[in-house]
Amino acid sequence: MEKRIVILGAGESGAGAAILAKKLGFDVFVSDFGKISDKYKAMLDEENIQWEECTHTPELILNAQEIIKSPGIPNDAPMVARAAEAGIPIISEIEFAGRYTRAKMVCITGSNGKTTTTSLIYHIFKEAGLNVGLAGNIGNSLALQVAQGDRDYYIIELSSFQLDNMYEFRANVAVLMNITPDHLDRYGHCMQNYIDAKFRILQNQQSEDAFIYWNDDPIIQNELPKYKHGKLYPFAETRQEGMAAYTEEHRIVFTEPTPFNMEQEELSLTGKHNLYNSMAAGISANVAGIRKETIREALQSFTGVEHRLEKVARINGVEYINDSKATNVNSCWYALQSMKTSTVLILGGKDKGNDYSEIAPLVREKCSALIFLGADNSKLHSFFDSFGIPTVDVTSADECVQQAAQLAKSGETVLLSPCCASFDLFKSYEDRGRQFKESVLKLKSTTEQQ
Repeated sequence: MEKRIVILGAGESGAGAAILAKKLGFDVFVSDFGKISDKYKAMLDEENIQWEECTHTPELILNAQEIIKSPGIPNDAPMVARAAEAGIPIISEIEFAGRYTRAKMVCITGSNGKTTTTSLIYHIFKEAGLNVGLAGNIGNSLALQVAQGDRDYYIIELSSFQLDNMYEFRANVAVLMNITPDHLDRYGHCMQNYIDAKFRILQNQQSEDAFIYWNDDPIIQNELPKYKHGKLYPFAETRQEGMAAYTEEHRIVFTEPTPFNMEQEELSLTGKHNLYNSMAAGISANVAGIRKETIREALQSFTGVEHRLEKVARINGVEYINDSKATNVNSCWYALQSMKTSTVLILGGKDKGNDYSEIAPLVREKCSALIFLGADNSKLHSFFDSFGIPTVDVTSADECVQQAAQLAKSGETVLLSPCCASFDLFKSYEDRGRQFKESVLKLKSTTEQQ
C-alpha cells in the first residue's frame, strides 16, 4: 500500500511538498485551516491532489504515516497536537525535500540579516555560473524545485520554525548570523528554547562541512561548545586570531580558504549589519571554491532586498525608508543605528513579547517623533510616552504616511521599522511594506502635481 502523506498548510511550502510527494508516488492530501490562495489551488488541481480549506477533517489527517507541517502553524495547534499524540511523525517541507536531492545545502539562520545574507550568497553563486536554487523563507519552495529538476546547490534561509521540524537534514554549509530575542511567544517565553531551535542548524554536520558564524555574539560563543559541527569559519569586525573574515583599515580581509581583501566602500550594501552580511556571504562563496574576483564583483553589484532598509522616495527633502522586514527589536536597532539624520520612526503591530529597552538610547538620540501603526499600541505607549517625544496612533498605511509627512521636517528621514509582526492590520510584513510604499508614492505624485 502506498504511504499516505498529509500536508498541513497550503502556502508556498505546503503546495511544493504536495507536488513532490505526488511525483514520488505517495497518497497525498492537503488540509488548510484557512483559505487557500487561487494560485496554490490551481497548482494542486493540476496535479490531481486532493485538498480542503477552512477546516481540518480528522479522519482524513490522522490516518497519515507522515505529516508535513507548514512552519507558520505552531506545534500546539489542536490538529498538530492530536497527530503528535497519535505518534504520527511531523516534519518540515525542507526535511522532506532534503531526502530526495544530492545538492549541496548552504543554510542560513539568525535573528537578523538572514534574508539579505541568503540573497547575497545566491547572487554570488549565480554570478559564478553555478546551478543554484534559492529556497526556504524566500524563493520557491525547496520541494517544488526538487520536483521540477534538481540543482547542484541550494541556498536556503531557515527560520527557527522550520528548524523545529528538521531531524535528518544536513547543512553542508551552516551560517548563523546572530541570536537575539525573537518569536518568544512561540517558545514558551523561554529564550533558551529559541536558542536551541537556532542551533538545530548544526545537527548532522560532518567534519568536512563548514560552520560560519559571527564571533562577537555572546550567545553563540556560550552555546558552541555544546555542539558537534564542521570546520569553524568565524567572522568579526576587528582582527582577531582565527577569523575567516575581519575588517582592517577600511578593508574586509578574507583569510581562508583563499585569502583576499576588498575595500569596504566597494560593498554595494552600507551599514554595520550589512558588513556582517557581506562577510558571511563572502566566506560561504569562498568555502564553495568560487573565485575571489567573482566574489568581489558580486559583493559590489548586489542590489539589496525588498522591505529591508529600502529607499522609497524623497519628498520635500524627507527620505522615506521601508524596513518592514524589521519584525523584532534588534532588527530595528540596526536600522536606527544606520540613520544619519533625525528620524520619524514608525513602530507597531503584533508584539511577540518584545523588550524595547534595547532601542531606547537610539530612540532618544535620533527620533523626532514616533508613529504607532498597530491595532493595540498600549505597550508602546507605556514604554515610550515618558521619553517626551511626540507620538501619534494610526491604523492604516495611508494614515501613517499622511501623519509622517506632517511630522517630518526637510532633512529628516521617515523610517518604517516596526519591531513587530504585521498580522494585526496586514497579511504579512511584505503586505505592510508594499502598502507603505504605495502610500508614499501616492503622496509623492500628489506633491508633484501641486
